[in-house]
Amino acid sequence: MIRVFIGFDAREAIAFSVLAYSIHVRASAPVSITPLMLSQLQGTFTRERHPLQSTDFAFSRFLTPFLSGYEGWSIFMDCDMLMLDDIAELWALRDDRFAVQVVKHDHQPRESVKFLGQAQTQYPKKNWSSVMLFNNARCRMLTAEYVNAASGLELHQFQWLPDEASIGALPRRWNHLVGYYKPTRDAALVHYTLGGPYFEEYRDCEYAAEWRAELESMQHVERHRALA
Repeated sequence: MIRVFIGFDAREAIAFSVLAYSIHVRASAPVSITPLMLSQLQGTFTRERHPLQSTDFAFSRFLTPFLSGYEGWSIFMDCDMLMLDDIAELWALRDDRFAVQVVKHDHQPRESVKFLGQAQTQYPKKNWSSVMLFNNARCRMLTAEYVNAASGLELHQFQWLPDEASIGALPRRWNHLVGYYKPTRDAALVHYTLGGPYFEEYRDCEYAAEWRAELESMQHVERHRALA
């Protein structure tokens, strides 16, 4: 079973649904998808919202190993994404040499504001944590207590790991940053990090047509089956 956790924010509920659908219809193996909804984490996730926090799952994502019982492997991804390939291919990249595997972006945003007027922040390893392949047994330091107390930079810069060698690299196609990287047919998982086509101001962004096609397919299952 491929175990996937997706960040959930009510403002992007449609993005979550389309992403989950895009994963399922392309998967060649069984997939279990869990939304990280704060309403379902009461008593576990207790930290107050930070002024610079742009989504509900900015910190709860680091509960993935805890919620997995520190067993096996799990994938976390932001909800503002679209899967264009078989997630089993990402799952096959699991490497026991590492505690976590990510796309190691050199992401230095040019803008100061992103979707819904949220402030754009800059820090080393930015967007590394938007897709994480967790080797859960090696992430036991990510307890609920630690995730609730650690600073944002501690968490997102992977300071909870003993060293950089614990972080493995994934191919960039598994976290293609829309608007930063040139469009490519090789993109397997596109990330609308500035804002997705479900927001009016980003309705014509790159890969918007692909997202709308996925939404239409999800809403017309009988048509999808006819084309399959």
